Amino acid sequence: MPPGNPAQSWKTEGIALMERPGAVARLFMGIVAFVERLNLKLAKLGNPCVYDRAAFPWAAGVERQWHLIRGELDRVLVRKAELPDVQEMLTDAAVLSRDAGWKIFPLIAYGLRSQPNIDLCPETWRIVRDIPGITTAMFSILEPGKRIPPHRGPYNGVLRLHLGLIVPEPRERTAIRVGPERRHWQEGQALIFDDAYEHEAWNETDGLRVVLFVDFRKPLRFPAGALNRLLLGLAVFTPFVREGGGNLRRWEQRFHGGTTQAPRP
Repeated sequence: MPPGNPAQSWKTEGIALMERPGAVARLFMGIVAFVERLNLKLAKLGNPCVYDRAAFPWAAGVERQWHLIRGELDRVLVRKAELPDVQEMLTDAAVLSRDAGWKIFPLIAYGLRSQPNIDLCPETWRIVRDIPGITTAMFSILEPGKRIPPHRGPYNGVLRLHLGLIVPEPRERTAIRVGPERRHWQEGQALIFDDAYEHEAWNETDGLRVVLFVDFRKPLRFPAGALNRLLLGLAVFTPFVREGGGNLRRWEQRFHGGTTQAPRP
């Protein structure tokens, strides 16, 4: 895989002012751009592409309990064919995936909870709730041969954790690139990175690659931390998230049967 654009500095270049969903009001876009600049200046741990997980004391506790999460994942995978493709939940994700090669099982997304999914994975939910500032948690499943093309996250106020749950062999054929850094997942080990940098992932093996995918608030100094918390709290009211919530509710009805409640904040 190419290491990315060698001309890019990968320090703070390219981390701010990403594209926003077209329906978001211009005023809100301006506020977000201002907060993103503050996030860069006031980041408690700097702005690396990939973080030392030792900087997050809670990460070791998540890793110690990974077998509990894996046990619940195994129950979910019994019905893998019925899990949603990422573009079914988020229409903007269609630019990243147009086939059935990237499936997800969401517990919480942008603050909207899937209670039926949580009820199916109570131990996983208990564990991720100990992650400070969690905004999103799901199982992320890459089918054999699947590639997610280079892209950036929509906002630089969150960091991402991948906890390896199923990592097929040969391990060197499934990986993620964040900026210039290429990393391989390991079962039971957390990888924490900043998805505001360009990143891509691939699975060139014959087996499934599954991670626990969690977004959480980036550690920031005042006033960036307070503004970031406010913006993330408002995200649930944006058209992008409201549309995703509707898609999630319809899928829940098909998967769990009967009548499900709307995803709860």
